[in-house]
Amino acid sequence: MRFMVIVKASPESEAGIMPSQEDLLAMGKYNEELVKAGIMIDGAGLHPSSKGVRIHIENGKSSVIDGPFAETKELIAGYWLWQCESLAEATEWARRCPGDSASSGFNIEIRQLFELEDFGDGEGVDQHHKVADQLAERG
Repeated sequence: MRFMVIVKASPESEAGIMPSQEDLLAMGKYNEELVKAGIMIDGAGLHPSSKGVRIHIENGKSSVIDGPFAETKELIAGYWLWQCESLAEATEWARRCPGDSASSGFNIEIRQLFELEDFGDGEGVDQHHKVADQLAERG
């Protein structure tokens, strides 16, 4: 099973405060453990929402909303993509995440990804398989 592990934003991450070298080292060691265990597929931190936009799409029309966005608790500061046997395994790995010494704390949300097999058969699923094959060719 694949899981998106979402690190929620904090006031510090939204202010663009970078982690200390000590915190970067601790997170690097944690990420190395995840890789060695075959758990981590991908992961990255995100710039604050002040450097981003939201796209609202309704009735076939889109509008762009510039950041920053007001509700820090609704924002994402980073993510991992993990391969785990279960939600319980992903939860145990997330509980081992090192803290940030300069942060007021942060929350991690874990969500299982849908796999194409979850959608059954049909033309729409076939199209998504085609895209997945194209991505695989890119390496």
